[in-house]
Amino acid sequence: MNRQQQIAEQLQAVRSRIAVASRACGRDPSGVRLLAVSKTFPVEDLRAALVAGQDCFGESYLNEALPKIAALADSVPEWHFPEWHFIGPLQSNKTRGIAAHFAWVHSVDRLKLAQRLNEQRPADLPSLNVCIQVNISGEASKSGVAPDALATLAHSIAALPRLRLRGLMTIPAPSEDLSTLRAAFRRLREALEDLNAQGLALDTLSMGMSDDLEAAIAEGATIVRIGSAIFGARS
Repeated sequence: MNRQQQIAEQLQAVRSRIAVASRACGRDPSGVRLLAVSKTFPVEDLRAALVAGQDCFGESYLNEALPKIAALADSVPEWHFPEWHFIGPLQSNKTRGIAAHFAWVHSVDRLKLAQRLNEQRPADLPSLNVCIQVNISGEASKSGVAPDALATLAHSIAALPRLRLRGLMTIPAPSEDLSTLRAAFRRLREALEDLNAQGLALDTLSMGMSDDLEAAIAEGATIVRIGSAIFGARS
């Protein structure tokens, strides 16, 4: 089996997992979007996924992403051009490139960074879709705003004119225990519900990866970020 066939088969397997998990909790599978996490993988792998019907990719490093974005822009029809999501840690010196080349940013956790993205979003592009990254498990090693500071940050970001606050993202502490994972994802869903009760109109829960997508979908994920289950282990 060649690499293109392998990626196509693994993509289909992930789509099947999403469908089964969605139906198991009474959800329509079309309500869960698959984001292919393509960081560290070559542009040929992304092209194979595109051919297999994948329409959005997640990258974590601007310097790695820009050549991929350019390569695919030069080689695929405009109607088939993928949507790019930035999912890695944000740095102030990278916000201009991210604001110019991505449709979504999942990892906003400080107002200063949101303000930079807002100021640097080109006027000829639609508003930049953003999610706030929440450190739902309180891990010292993880990025993300603390839950008790979330509401203030969310209302401040929602007021920025060139950004569209879509929802929340999290990476919970790893666990072998399904109930522990579900509890973490549930806290994120409840946080989004609380913000909506305060007058915001959020529609996105970016949560769940290759090992825990079923738990995330059971608790309301609308975007699952899947890398290794599609492309294989990273070297």
